[in-house]
Amino acid sequence: MQVRQVQIAHDALQDRLVLRVATQADEEFRVWLTRRFLRELWPHLATLLTHASNSAPLIAGVDAIQAPPSFEQAFQDDKATYPLGSNPLLTSEIKVDTLADGSFHLTFREGRERSFDLGLTPDLLQALCAMLRAAAEQAQWGLDLAYASADQAPAAIGKVAAHLH
Repeated sequence: MQVRQVQIAHDALQDRLVLRVATQADEEFRVWLTRRFLRELWPHLATLLTHASNSAPLIAGVDAIQAPPSFEQAFQDDKATYPLGSNPLLTSEIKVDTLADGSFHLTFREGRERSFDLGLTPDLLQALCAMLRAAAEQAQWGLDLAYASADQAPAAIGKVAAHLH
């Protein structure tokens, strides 16, 4: 699956973030992320960013990503199909893998129902994390979504399964 666009927005009525991923094949995948889930997921994402920055010059320092990404281009969904349905998947667990080529693989699961696999390059991971930080700030969730430094990162990078809901 080749990612064409990624968007994260806060739904004030649901008090959740919705992750929307559009592919080159005009498919759209939607995933709900709750405050609690993001709070538990963030340390793992920050560790992946630290791992990526240690293996390649992805970011110069822990707080190198200061400017929010540009959201000027509208999300294109005019001819999208929805392989998982139009209702977003409510993430209750996630599996995070670091692949041998330096990329990452996230599997979002909704209990034993639906799942969504997202492959990320280091650059796309960095953009996703910046969007999550911006959306959580807009939602006024009061989460500490700081980037981990190399000495704060947990030693185990690989498979992480978080059962949250």
